[in-house]
Amino acid sequence: MNDRRLRRPSAVRSVRIGDLRVSYVPDGAMLLRPPGPGPRTADGTPSAHGPYLNDTARLVANTGGLLVQNGSRSLLIDAGFGPHSAPEDPGHPYLGTVHGGSLLDNLVLLGTAPEQIEVVALTHLHADHIGWACVVPPRFTRATFAVPESEWENRHLVAGLSSVAVAAVEARIRLVVPGEEVFPGVRALALPGHTAGHTGFTITSRGERLLAFGDALHSPFQVRHPEWFTAPDSDPSRSEVQRRRLIAELGQPGTLGFGIHFADVVFGRVVPHGRDGGADWHPV
Repeated sequence: MNDRRLRRPSAVRSVRIGDLRVSYVPDGAMLLRPPGPGPRTADGTPSAHGPYLNDTARLVANTGGLLVQNGSRSLLIDAGFGPHSAPEDPGHPYLGTVHGGSLLDNLVLLGTAPEQIEVVALTHLHADHIGWACVVPPRFTRATFAVPESEWENRHLVAGLSSVAVAAVEARIRLVVPGEEVFPGVRALALPGHTAGHTGFTITSRGERLLAFGDALHSPFQVRHPEWFTAPDSDPSRSEVQRRRLIAELGQPGTLGFGIHFADVVFGRVVPHGRDGGADWHPV
């Protein structure tokens, strides 16, 4: 893997899944403190994470959405951080600088205006996934917001979720359950652990499949080390179980993965490592 791609955010990237065009839509980027637990060098830096860290010893991550286009129809999975920025708080346990703001322009670049989108499907209710869904005036004026039912029922457990955000989502909400089709070829996939109702989405067409797994994995190094974590999960043990199941599923033939926070390697395949039964992320 090209180390430089691990240390920079992604630009717009597109792949074909059968008849569907699927594109990463950048909104901005964030920095994450190195994860734990894991082996460390004498100075405290996680030894296995060297290729993934930038020159400030932070993991580079994206914020944005995934656009699914089927002819003139379109769905967006997650809605970025929105027109906001936040400096690094030295006291925060894992989050560094965060900035958004470019998602709407990048949608237009991809040929879809925000008001044309039929469905905005949310993996969970963290701020870096719902930003543009909560702005005033609304930008997705035609869309319904497909929200996992279990995530909505447990919204009181989501740190930092404001009453303004809740009201904006609720005004356009459609509650969905695992396995439900939210758009032609796109179905909800339960991946609880990061949050109580965290949900991915499977995208299928003509025998090809892509798994958009939200925050079940934050970095490609977790494909190699699913026992490690970056941002804290509401249920760490459950989250690790889900990571291991997800990695096995991503290793199935004809399956592509999408990691929204995976720096400049957002699309990839899971390939067996060979020597010890593990696996690695191979960008496409």
